[in-house]
Amino acid sequence: MPAKPTISVILPVYAVEEYLGACLDSILDQPPPGDAGLEVIAVDDASPDRCGAMLDARARQDPRLRVVHLSRNGGPGPARNEGLARASGDYIWFVDADDQVAHGALAAITARLEQDRPDVLLIDYEELHPGGRTAPSPGRDLLRAAPAGAFTLAGRPQLINLTMTSWSKLIRRGFLDRIGLSFPGGIHEDVALTCALLLGAERLGALPRVCYRYRQRPGSFMATASAGQLSIFRSYETVFALVAAANPAVPGPVRAAVFERAIWHYTTVLGGRCGRGGLVPRAARRAFFERMHEDFVRYRPPGYRNPPGLRGVKFGLVERNAYGIYFALEPVNRVRVLLAQAASRLRRG
Repeated sequence: MPAKPTISVILPVYAVEEYLGACLDSILDQPPPGDAGLEVIAVDDASPDRCGAMLDARARQDPRLRVVHLSRNGGPGPARNEGLARASGDYIWFVDADDQVAHGALAAITARLEQDRPDVLLIDYEELHPGGRTAPSPGRDLLRAAPAGAFTLAGRPQLINLTMTSWSKLIRRGFLDRIGLSFPGGIHEDVALTCALLLGAERLGALPRVCYRYRQRPGSFMATASAGQLSIFRSYETVFALVAAANPAVPGPVRAAVFERAIWHYTTVLGGRCGRGGLVPRAARRAFFERMHEDFVRYRPPGYRNPPGLRGVKFGLVERNAYGIYFALEPVNRVRVLLAQAASRLRRG
């Protein structure tokens, strides 16, 4: 293995014994990406199951895998920070241990990194559902429409609507160090770093190929209703502070796109994907909605106009702090969304 690997995969591991073996296989059993080196740093976040032992056994078989055992569970953000402190690769890829890397992805990614040398490479993914069913990413068309070669967010503000996850991008280590942000604790820990990367990158790249398989499973942090979901506001506080600090370097269309992304993200957390009532506990919904309204009024860019369609209706209700009407319309909105999704699947055949 070269002294300096091209890619460092950082893998926070906690209570995923059922999925860990497949994740490691998907990374370590790939065809080698040319002469480029690979290292995998797995951080056992005081996992209560057999994950630590599984990692140690695999590391004895493959020197590319290094294992760090933490004495106390800190969550995925701090675990990623621990792995990053030990990484030596030119590019960093934060992979979740219950997901998988798509076959052939490492070779395709390495080729694109060597060709374009981006600060951040955006990659496509597919959703992996129970039973083996897969679904394309919601941002597939955005990635396909991105320019070949390097570009900036100013040239493609709509890319702020891609998933706010660390695993959907590879990050040049020098650029990541210059940004100077680390992962906080709790959930929604990816949001601030993702926005900082997109806002600060002088060279973005896009690889419209499925490189990652994102597992949809009950019980995960992001599918569980809890008061911790309110941390989304803290994450976007950091984002809006970054935008304000860079003003007027941030173009108006980018400021509008970031604002719209934040408000829409709030509404999806409130609506959620785990059934009626979403991801915010019933007792906290009014406070969550009022905070949405406060952020709407506080951070709305000058001259901003609400988008058309269902999204614009929701934004208008948030703008007016119309909590009662918003929730009265939610069942209707959910039906409309489900019908639109069904129609989209039919069009895809």
